[in-house]
Amino acid sequence: MEKVTIEISAKWGRLVRSPFMLIIAALQGVSISFAPLLLYWSGKGEFYPDSQWILPVLFAIAYLIPLFYFFIGGPVVKELRVVNSEERN
Repeated sequence: MEKVTIEISAKWGRLVRSPFMLIIAALQGVSISFAPLLLYWSGKGEFYPDSQWILPVLFAIAYLIPLFYFFIGGPVVKELRVVNSEERN
């Protein structure tokens, strides 16, 4: 096993250490487990049938939270690919 050090910008470091990350982590659990189930129930008219605002909120949680992790993971993967290509040369 090898050890890899990845440098990220200060902007990403502040974001990962901020209280905002706690909110994202909490919403991650919702986006994986409850949002799809509640979307299904809402589509059948069993979950808050009178509230039209709940569907876009659930969809946004299920769709946007994973995108946040993709944006964070992009620089990490890029740096790992640079390290691997340097080792091959």
